[in-house]
Amino acid sequence: MLSEKLYKEFQELVRKIHLLLNENKRLREELRQSQSENQILQSKLKSQKVNLDAVQNDRKMSKIIDNMIVGEEDSATLKAQIDSYVKELDKCITYLAK
Repeated sequence: MLSEKLYKEFQELVRKIHLLLNENKRLREELRQSQSENQILQSKLKSQKVNLDAVQNDRKMSKIIDNMIVGEEDSATLKAQIDSYVKELDKCITYLAK
């Protein structure tokens, strides 16, 4: 009688251990997926910050050019030259971000 009761309790403990192991496995997989998603989102955020900085720099340069008192021809040349510099800087920032 006592051994039967002990055996049932043992079986119940074994069942609970299997349930806990399965839950542990599921939670580890969920954690792994969350960490992977987090890395992807961090990468996207970094990329968007770089893009935002580039756009803000472009806007600043445009304002500077628009506020300068130069002739129409000089303004176009100056704008093209500054755009070229900005593109080079963007390439450098993108390279450094990698």
